[in-house]
Amino acid sequence: MSALNRRELIKAGASLALFTGFSPSPLWAAPLGANPFMLGVASGDPWPDGFVIWTRLAPRPLEEHAGMPAARVPVRWEVAEDMAFSKVVRQGEAMALPELAHSVHVEVAGLRPHRHYWYRFSVAGSDISPIGMTRTAPLATDLIDHMRIGVAGCQHYEMGFFDAWRHLAEEPDLDLIFHYGDYIYEGGATKMGPRPNSWTPVRQHVGDEIYSIDDYRRRYAQYKSDPHLMAAHAACAFAATFDDHEVDNNWASDFDQDGTDPKIFALRRFAALQAWYEHMPVRKAQFPKQGGLVAHRRLHFGQLLQMHLLDTRSYRADQPCGDDFYKNPCPPEAHMAPTVLGEAQEKWLDDGLGTGSAAWNLLAQQIIVMPVDFRKEDATEAQFATDLWDGYRPARKRLIETIRKHQLRNVIIATGDHHRHLVGTVPENDEILDGPMVAVEFQAASISSNGNGKGEAGLGHMMKNNPHFDLYTDRRGYQLFDITPKSWQADVKIMDQVEMPGGKISTMASFVVTPDAPVLHRN
Repeated sequence: MSALNRRELIKAGASLALFTGFSPSPLWAAPLGANPFMLGVASGDPWPDGFVIWTRLAPRPLEEHAGMPAARVPVRWEVAEDMAFSKVVRQGEAMALPELAHSVHVEVAGLRPHRHYWYRFSVAGSDISPIGMTRTAPLATDLIDHMRIGVAGCQHYEMGFFDAWRHLAEEPDLDLIFHYGDYIYEGGATKMGPRPNSWTPVRQHVGDEIYSIDDYRRRYAQYKSDPHLMAAHAACAFAATFDDHEVDNNWASDFDQDGTDPKIFALRRFAALQAWYEHMPVRKAQFPKQGGLVAHRRLHFGQLLQMHLLDTRSYRADQPCGDDFYKNPCPPEAHMAPTVLGEAQEKWLDDGLGTGSAAWNLLAQQIIVMPVDFRKEDATEAQFATDLWDGYRPARKRLIETIRKHQLRNVIIATGDHHRHLVGTVPENDEILDGPMVAVEFQAASISSNGNGKGEAGLGHMMKNNPHFDLYTDRRGYQLFDITPKSWQADVKIMDQVEMPGGKISTMASFVVTPDAPVLHRN
């Protein structure tokens, strides 16, 4: 699909006639009186026979209940083989419930594998939704020769504009976008204007720090109102996970960063994860229930790729020494928190890595796996973070043992959280950073978090102290994976700036990996 057609997707919906054929509803039959599709549409988690399509009715996104009545509203949906909807292949009606913020999740099935489809929604008497485009996965037995994945996340609304999403929406032939988390940020509105020794906000959050379900819903509505983010969702299927800021900075299982009673924090966490579900194109298997939701899952793309989406927040132990390693120095021997994934998820991952036969295994997760020595330029002793896998060395050792046990040389790790582009390899031994490696790790920079950044200025010591790094830069952007049976190419895409609208994108570097060895080659 050409970039031009991707840009035309949003525009096309306005010229199409309204749907007809709504079934009578005793709950809500009157027109809503305004366009209810102000947050756009999305698709996700493609299978060979279908995918999830999503929308949320929100005629006035930042008002109470987004301007919706406290009633069930029938929503018509259609899936077609062309953007003009001349050949509709699936259609139906879903109910938008106030209990779920009038979000709609439709698991479309019965489609043909490995082909593009277009979808749209409508409500009786109201505007038609924008059109979205998505693609089914190939059959498990298919020998496909190419797929393309974008990797992005960390989109702090106040720190920058979302032009990177516009560029990603216009990338040709994307099969999937992996969103690694930090879709929203939980903090309250920052006062506009310069802030000494800190970042300068370019736009503001609505409201104070968020705690309740209504708070989280309004924050998602504010972020999803951004036209560039809407365009990216309309252009391609997402595989979405969450990190910390969807709930609270650096949360881990039952613990937040403020020492809140775990029973009280559980209330906030449940509200936050319900809001995440309501706003992401995920399946009913991710529906929130008592104790949380199951976010880890696998997507298969023929014999080419097995994608393991991980949850590195819900089951982990608390960080050792607290989660601020600059304020609370933590000696390496104390970095022994026992688990990141939890026992059940570890077993699930081990089973998947042991039974798959794809050319590549992708671990799609949130926090840096490889060791990272963060010591300052003039320091002599190594310093490691505690909120990353570095704080959980027994867990990392087990992950490495799993990869080695299955004799895998084709493991790629996609990571976020750190706001910078980082490309490197995961050593077998934490103490030998330039020794044998078990996997290649690509950490994608943020969409906007940390603002424009400083490029490579003052970061030379990071490369010197981490010999397993091939690239480290403080720039915004995303990464693109071009995958074939014989090679994995990763393009590091950077924005020239994000603190004003209209930022431009360019390719900073390209790397190639082959499935027989976890070794990076500059392309």
